[in-house]
Amino acid sequence: MSKPTEIDEEPPVVPADGSLPLDRPWLWMERGWADFKRAPAIGLLYGMGFVGASWTLVTLLAIVGDIHMLLPLTGGFFILAPLLVAGLYETSRRLELGRTATVGGAFLAWRAPGQLALMGVVLLLIHLVWVRIALLLYPLFFHARAPTWETLIPQLLGTPTGIGLLITGGLIGGALAVLSFCVSAVSIPMLVDRDVSFAEAIVASLKVVARHPRTMLFWGAVIVVFTAMGLATMFFGLALVIPVVGHATWHAYRDTVPPAG
Repeated sequence: MSKPTEIDEEPPVVPADGSLPLDRPWLWMERGWADFKRAPAIGLLYGMGFVGASWTLVTLLAIVGDIHMLLPLTGGFFILAPLLVAGLYETSRRLELGRTATVGGAFLAWRAPGQLALMGVVLLLIHLVWVRIALLLYPLFFHARAPTWETLIPQLLGTPTGIGLLITGGLIGGALAVLSFCVSAVSIPMLVDRDVSFAEAIVASLKVVARHPRTMLFWGAVIVVFTAMGLATMFFGLALVIPVVGHATWHAYRDTVPPAG
């Protein structure tokens, strides 16, 4: 399905110059909350979907005895989530244009599946690198079989080896998360909004982060903290965090990438 005419005519864009206030992410969150309140059914559909998927993953890992993979897969969540909530960007776009936001309309974010799929490949490759590293780290530190649900936390938090594993994994995972954030900060909302290639969207995202490093990295930290809070509430907090942060990401894009002209 083709994009609307006004979007088809928009050329590729690059981020605007100028300073972005450090507290700008709180405005994006405020606007994200406003969008959620205007279309709560769509937001909760996405949020509860993440809650259900999280509990399904935990259950499957417990059944197959690979509960130690929960932490690296949680890290992968931060990498892939921006792509999975593309429908929330479409919802915010429609609300911004004064159009009716519907569940069906949210899934029209995938009307250009080729470029979004290629963007997904980029994020998936980053995720696979992280999972591979995580698979190597545990036996490297513990030289033992995979832990059970009962022994995982004591091993990680109650031994020097476990603390070392957490620090090492945290540093490597953090570096990959920063890379993922830099390439996806505004690229996926741009692919939803404009007729550009995934490569052009990635370049635009990198330029946004390079021009506003403090504000954008603070924005990334805000996302991590709120998402961690959602995970810490036995995943149920994700029902609210996911839609609000998703909508807020759209407003971060609109604030940092000027209208095409």
